[in-house]
Amino acid sequence: MARSSTVVGISEGARRRPAPLLQPYVRWYEGYRLAGFPPAHHLGLSSLDLTVVLSLDRPVDITRAAAPGQSPGRFTALASGLATSAVTIAHDGNQHGIQLALTPAGARALLGVPTSALGAWVVDLEDLLGPDARELHERIAATPRWPERFAILDRILTRRLAGADGAAEMDARVAHAWHQLVTHPGAAVREVADEVGWSRRYLTARFTAELGVTPKESARIARFDRSKAMLRRPEVRLPDVAVRCGFYDQAHLAREWREFAGVPPSRWRQDEVFPFVQDSDVPPGEDSVP
Repeated sequence: MARSSTVVGISEGARRRPAPLLQPYVRWYEGYRLAGFPPAHHLGLSSLDLTVVLSLDRPVDITRAAAPGQSPGRFTALASGLATSAVTIAHDGNQHGIQLALTPAGARALLGVPTSALGAWVVDLEDLLGPDARELHERIAATPRWPERFAILDRILTRRLAGADGAAEMDARVAHAWHQLVTHPGAAVREVADEVGWSRRYLTARFTAELGVTPKESARIARFDRSKAMLRRPEVRLPDVAVRCGFYDQAHLAREWREFAGVPPSRWRQDEVFPFVQDSDVPPGEDSVP
Protein backbone atom coordinates (compact mmCIF):
# COMPACT_ATOMS: atom_id res chain seq x y z
CA MET A 1 0.00 0.00 0.00
CA ALA A 2 1.29 3.46 -0.91
CA ARG A 3 0.99 6.28 1.61
CA SER A 4 2.10 9.90 1.51
CA SER A 5 1.49 13.00 3.55
CA THR A 6 1.84 16.73 3.05
CA VAL A 7 1.43 19.73 5.29
CA VAL A 8 -2.26 19.72 4.42
CA GLY A 9 -3.32 16.10 4.17
CA ILE A 10 -2.71 12.37 4.02
CA SER A 11 -3.07 10.19 0.93
CA GLU A 12 -2.99 6.41 0.94
CA GLY A 13 -4.09 3.69 -1.42
CA ALA A 14 -3.20 0.73 -3.58
CA ARG A 15 -3.13 -0.09 -7.28
CA ARG A 16 -3.41 -3.52 -8.90
CA ARG A 17 -3.87 -5.06 -12.29
CA PRO A 18 -7.06 -7.15 -12.57
CA ALA A 19 -7.13 -10.90 -13.11
CA PRO A 20 -5.49 -11.91 -16.43
CA LEU A 21 -8.82 -12.70 -18.10
CA LEU A 22 -10.00 -9.14 -17.41
CA GLN A 23 -6.87 -7.29 -18.52
CA PRO A 24 -8.04 -6.57 -22.10
CA TYR A 25 -11.02 -4.79 -20.53
CA VAL A 26 -9.72 -3.18 -17.32
CA ARG A 27 -6.26 -1.61 -17.15
CA TRP A 28 -6.13 -1.26 -13.38
CA TYR A 29 -7.98 -0.98 -10.09
CA GLU A 30 -6.96 1.73 -7.67
CA GLY A 31 -8.12 2.23 -4.12
CA TYR A 32 -7.68 5.57 -2.41
CA ARG A 33 -8.26 7.22 0.93
CA LEU A 34 -7.52 10.92 1.31
CA ALA A 35 -8.02 12.95 4.48
CA GLY A 36 -7.28 16.36 5.89
CA PHE A 37 -7.03 18.36 2.68
CA PRO A 38 -8.67 21.79 2.39
CA PRO A 39 -12.11 21.86 0.74
CA ALA A 40 -11.81 22.79 -2.93
CA HIS A 41 -12.65 21.70 -6.46
CA HIS A 42 -10.83 18.96 -8.37
CA LEU A 43 -10.68 18.72 -12.16
CA GLY A 44 -11.42 15.29 -13.57
CA LEU A 45 -9.42 15.54 -16.78
CA SER A 46 -9.77 13.83 -20.15
CA SER A 47 -8.27 10.36 -20.33
CA LEU A 48 -7.98 7.42 -22.70
CA ASP A 49 -9.76 5.30 -20.09
CA LEU A 50 -13.42 5.05 -19.29
CA THR A 51 -13.83 5.69 -15.58
CA VAL A 52 -15.80 3.73 -13.01
CA VAL A 53 -15.80 4.98 -9.41
CA LEU A 54 -17.20 3.30 -6.31
CA SER A 55 -17.29 5.78 -3.43
CA LEU A 56 -16.89 4.22 0.01
CA ASP A 57 -17.55 7.42 1.92
CA ARG A 58 -19.54 10.45 0.81
CA PRO A 59 -20.90 10.60 -2.76
CA VAL A 60 -18.87 12.08 -5.60
CA ASP A 61 -20.20 15.63 -5.99
CA ILE A 62 -20.02 16.72 -9.63
CA THR A 63 -20.66 20.44 -9.91
CA ARG A 64 -19.90 20.76 -13.63
CA ALA A 65 -20.15 17.90 -16.09
CA ALA A 66 -18.19 17.46 -19.30
CA ALA A 67 -21.28 16.61 -21.35
CA PRO A 68 -23.18 19.66 -22.62
CA GLY A 69 -26.55 19.78 -20.94
CA GLN A 70 -25.80 17.46 -18.04
CA SER A 71 -26.83 18.92 -14.69
CA PRO A 72 -24.74 18.69 -11.53
CA GLY A 73 -25.21 15.48 -9.56
CA ARG A 74 -24.01 13.29 -6.70
CA PHE A 75 -23.05 9.66 -7.30
CA THR A 76 -22.18 6.80 -4.97
CA ALA A 77 -21.13 4.67 -7.97
CA LEU A 78 -20.62 6.09 -11.45
CA ALA A 79 -19.31 5.43 -14.92
CA SER A 80 -18.22 7.91 -17.58
CA GLY A 81 -16.96 7.70 -21.14
CA LEU A 82 -14.46 9.65 -23.23
CA ALA A 83 -14.54 13.45 -23.11
CA THR A 84 -12.63 16.42 -24.45
CA SER A 85 -13.39 18.68 -21.49
CA ALA A 86 -13.04 18.44 -17.73
CA VAL A 87 -15.46 17.43 -15.00
CA THR A 88 -15.42 19.61 -11.88
CA ILE A 89 -15.74 17.73 -8.58
CA ALA A 90 -16.33 19.48 -5.27
CA HIS A 91 -14.75 17.88 -2.21
CA ASP A 92 -14.49 18.66 1.49
CA GLY A 93 -10.88 17.47 1.67
CA ASN A 94 -11.72 13.80 2.27
CA GLN A 95 -12.39 10.97 -0.18
CA HIS A 96 -12.43 7.17 0.02
CA GLY A 97 -13.19 4.77 -2.81
CA ILE A 98 -12.05 2.66 -5.75
CA GLN A 99 -11.53 3.76 -9.32
CA LEU A 100 -11.38 1.42 -12.32
CA ALA A 101 -9.82 2.31 -15.66
CA LEU A 102 -11.74 0.52 -18.42
CA THR A 103 -10.65 0.16 -22.02
CA PRO A 104 -13.17 0.79 -24.82
CA ALA A 105 -13.43 -2.98 -25.19
CA GLY A 106 -14.36 -3.09 -21.51
CA ALA A 107 -17.35 -0.82 -22.10
CA ARG A 108 -19.02 -3.46 -24.27
CA ALA A 109 -17.84 -6.52 -22.37
CA LEU A 110 -18.48 -5.31 -18.81
CA LEU A 111 -20.89 -2.37 -18.99
CA GLY A 112 -22.92 -3.82 -21.84
CA VAL A 113 -22.78 -0.72 -24.05
CA PRO A 114 -20.37 0.77 -26.59
CA THR A 115 -18.25 3.66 -25.38
CA SER A 116 -20.31 6.03 -27.53
CA ALA A 117 -23.43 5.24 -25.47
CA LEU A 118 -21.80 7.01 -22.53
CA GLY A 119 -20.14 9.81 -24.46
CA ALA A 120 -18.96 12.49 -22.05
CA TRP A 121 -21.83 11.78 -19.65
CA VAL A 122 -21.48 10.62 -16.06
CA VAL A 123 -24.12 7.99 -15.27
CA ASP A 124 -25.14 5.97 -12.26
CA LEU A 125 -23.36 2.61 -12.38
CA GLU A 126 -26.57 0.81 -11.44
CA ASP A 127 -28.13 1.97 -14.72
CA LEU A 128 -25.52 -0.15 -16.50
CA LEU A 129 -24.84 -3.08 -14.16
CA GLY A 130 -28.18 -3.39 -12.40
CA PRO A 131 -27.99 -5.59 -9.27
CA ASP A 132 -24.28 -6.25 -9.88
CA ALA A 133 -23.56 -2.60 -9.06
CA ARG A 134 -25.28 -2.87 -5.68
CA GLU A 135 -23.52 -6.16 -4.96
CA LEU A 136 -20.13 -4.66 -5.82
CA HIS A 137 -20.66 -1.63 -3.64
CA GLU A 138 -22.10 -3.49 -0.66
CA ARG A 139 -19.47 -6.23 -0.61
CA ILE A 140 -16.54 -3.86 -1.09
CA ALA A 141 -17.84 -1.45 1.55
CA ALA A 142 -18.05 -4.36 4.01
CA THR A 143 -14.47 -5.45 3.31
CA PRO A 144 -11.67 -3.51 5.07
CA ARG A 145 -8.54 -4.36 3.02
CA TRP A 146 -7.60 -3.44 -0.54
CA PRO A 147 -6.48 -6.93 -1.70
CA GLU A 148 -9.80 -8.47 -0.69
CA ARG A 149 -11.71 -5.59 -2.28
CA PHE A 150 -9.83 -6.08 -5.54
CA ALA A 151 -10.56 -9.82 -5.38
CA ILE A 152 -14.29 -9.02 -5.17
CA LEU A 153 -13.96 -6.89 -8.31
CA ASP A 154 -12.19 -9.78 -10.06
CA ARG A 155 -14.95 -12.25 -9.18
CA ILE A 156 -17.92 -10.11 -10.12
CA LEU A 157 -16.41 -8.69 -13.30
CA THR A 158 -15.26 -12.15 -14.43
CA ARG A 159 -18.81 -13.36 -13.91
CA ARG A 160 -20.12 -10.51 -16.07
CA LEU A 161 -17.55 -11.27 -18.74
CA ALA A 162 -18.62 -14.92 -18.82
CA GLY A 163 -22.20 -13.81 -19.40
CA ALA A 164 -21.39 -11.46 -22.28
CA ASP A 165 -22.33 -12.50 -25.82
CA GLY A 166 -20.67 -11.94 -29.18
CA ALA A 167 -22.20 -8.49 -29.49
CA ALA A 168 -19.94 -7.44 -26.63
CA GLU A 169 -16.89 -7.41 -28.91
CA MET A 170 -15.63 -4.29 -30.68
CA ASP A 171 -15.13 -4.43 -34.42
CA ALA A 172 -11.53 -5.57 -34.90
CA ARG A 173 -10.70 -2.84 -37.40
CA VAL A 174 -12.07 -0.09 -35.16
CA ALA A 175 -10.08 -1.54 -32.25
CA HIS A 176 -6.91 -1.58 -34.38
CA ALA A 177 -7.47 2.02 -35.52
CA TRP A 178 -7.94 3.12 -31.88
CA HIS A 179 -4.73 1.39 -30.87
CA GLN A 180 -2.74 2.96 -33.68
CA LEU A 181 -4.03 6.47 -33.07
CA VAL A 182 -3.54 6.52 -29.31
CA THR A 183 -0.19 4.72 -29.10
CA HIS A 184 1.64 6.24 -32.08
CA PRO A 185 1.98 10.02 -31.72
CA GLY A 186 1.55 11.71 -35.06
CA ALA A 187 -0.22 8.79 -36.76
CA ALA A 188 -2.24 10.20 -39.66
CA VAL A 189 -5.93 9.28 -39.84
CA ARG A 190 -5.67 8.67 -43.60
CA GLU A 191 -2.75 6.27 -43.09
CA VAL A 192 -4.66 4.37 -40.41
CA ALA A 193 -7.72 4.20 -42.67
CA ASP A 194 -5.57 2.74 -45.45
CA GLU A 195 -4.10 0.26 -42.99
CA VAL A 196 -7.52 -1.12 -42.01
CA GLY A 197 -8.82 -1.06 -45.59
CA TRP A 198 -11.44 1.68 -45.24
CA SER A 199 -11.83 5.17 -46.61
CA ARG A 200 -11.09 7.98 -44.18
CA ARG A 201 -14.77 8.97 -44.17
CA TYR A 202 -15.95 5.44 -43.43
CA LEU A 203 -13.35 4.97 -40.70
CA THR A 204 -14.45 8.23 -39.07
CA ALA A 205 -18.10 7.16 -39.16
CA ARG A 206 -17.48 3.69 -37.72
CA PHE A 207 -14.95 4.96 -35.18
CA THR A 208 -17.23 7.72 -33.88
CA ALA A 209 -20.24 5.39 -33.70
CA GLU A 210 -18.26 3.02 -31.48
CA LEU A 211 -16.22 5.43 -29.35
CA GLY A 212 -18.17 8.69 -29.28
CA VAL A 213 -15.12 10.70 -30.41
CA THR A 214 -13.58 11.09 -33.86
CA PRO A 215 -10.20 9.61 -34.80
CA LYS A 216 -8.69 13.09 -34.66
CA GLU A 217 -10.18 13.75 -31.22
CA SER A 218 -8.84 10.42 -29.92
CA ALA A 219 -5.32 11.37 -31.01
CA ARG A 220 -5.70 14.73 -29.24
CA ILE A 221 -6.93 13.02 -26.07
CA ALA A 222 -3.92 10.69 -26.20
CA ARG A 223 -1.51 13.62 -26.57
CA PHE A 224 -3.21 15.49 -23.71
CA ASP A 225 -3.13 12.35 -21.55
CA ARG A 226 0.62 11.98 -22.08
CA SER A 227 1.19 15.63 -21.17
CA LYS A 228 -0.89 15.23 -18.02
CA ALA A 229 1.25 12.30 -16.90
CA MET A 230 4.46 14.28 -17.45
CA LEU A 231 3.13 17.38 -15.71
CA ARG A 232 2.60 15.44 -12.48
CA ARG A 233 6.38 15.42 -12.18
CA PRO A 234 7.26 18.87 -10.83
CA GLU A 235 10.81 18.79 -12.14
CA VAL A 236 9.67 18.55 -15.79
CA ARG A 237 9.66 21.86 -17.70
CA LEU A 238 6.74 22.89 -19.89
CA PRO A 239 8.81 23.23 -23.09
CA ASP A 240 10.04 19.66 -22.60
CA VAL A 241 6.47 18.43 -22.12
CA ALA A 242 5.43 20.13 -25.36
CA VAL A 243 8.25 18.57 -27.36
CA ARG A 244 8.03 15.06 -25.91
CA CYS A 245 4.24 14.83 -26.19
CA GLY A 246 4.00 15.96 -29.80
CA PHE A 247 2.74 19.54 -29.50
CA TYR A 248 4.02 22.10 -31.99
CA ASP A 249 5.37 24.28 -29.19
CA GLN A 250 4.59 25.44 -25.66
CA ALA A 251 1.87 27.81 -26.92
CA HIS A 252 0.12 24.86 -28.58
CA LEU A 253 0.36 22.91 -25.31
CA ALA A 254 -1.22 25.82 -23.43
CA ARG A 255 -4.06 26.16 -25.98
CA GLU A 256 -4.91 22.48 -25.78
CA TRP A 257 -4.90 22.60 -21.99
CA ARG A 258 -7.25 25.57 -21.95
CA GLU A 259 -9.63 23.67 -24.22
CA PHE A 260 -9.42 20.32 -22.42
CA ALA A 261 -9.03 21.49 -18.83
CA GLY A 262 -10.20 25.11 -18.85
CA VAL A 263 -6.87 26.22 -17.36
CA PRO A 264 -3.28 26.41 -18.62
CA PRO A 265 -0.97 23.60 -17.46
CA SER A 266 0.98 25.90 -15.15
CA ARG A 267 -2.23 26.85 -13.34
CA TRP A 268 -3.27 23.19 -12.99
CA ARG A 269 0.09 22.34 -11.46
CA GLN A 270 -0.31 25.17 -8.96
CA ASP A 271 -3.92 24.53 -7.98
CA GLU A 272 -4.24 20.74 -8.01
CA VAL A 273 -3.19 19.98 -4.45
CA PHE A 274 -5.68 17.14 -3.88
CA PRO A 275 -3.90 13.98 -5.10
CA PHE A 276 -6.79 11.99 -6.53
CA VAL A 277 -6.28 8.45 -7.73
CA GLN A 278 -5.40 9.33 -11.30
CA ASP A 279 -2.63 11.60 -10.01
CA SER A 280 -0.83 8.70 -8.32
CA ASP A 281 2.86 8.24 -9.01
CA VAL A 282 2.41 4.46 -9.15
CA PRO A 283 3.00 3.55 -12.80
CA PRO A 284 -0.04 2.06 -14.56
CA GLY A 285 0.14 -1.71 -14.67
CA GLU A 286 2.28 -2.05 -11.56
CA ASP A 287 0.87 -3.78 -8.53
CA SER A 288 1.32 -1.80 -5.35
CA VAL A 289 -0.53 -4.33 -3.20
CA PRO A 290 1.74 -6.69 -1.25
